[in-house]
Amino acid sequence: MSNPVIAALMLDLVEWLERRPRSYAEAIEAWRTSCPRLTVWEDAMEQGLIACIAEAGALRVLATPHGRECLAARAITPVNGDDAPRAMA
Repeated sequence: MSNPVIAALMLDLVEWLERRPRSYAEAIEAWRTSCPRLTVWEDAMEQGLIACIAEAGALRVLATPHGRECLAARAITPVNGDDAPRAMA
């Protein structure tokens, strides 16, 4: 995750998906963008942080185990309380 803004937004997406089950339609409506420089959805899929699965005839979007690991390892910075930020996978 080289761009820190996109990296933070990808983890926000993973966190959002972890709050409750989301349909593909709901997720893509909330997270799609037409900006070619803001590729949060595509990058999260490419890096294996989120996945789409077919379930009972509907498409759902889930955080993957890798996405949950990255979310759990989210960097803590001096701004939110720690002097030693941890690197994300």
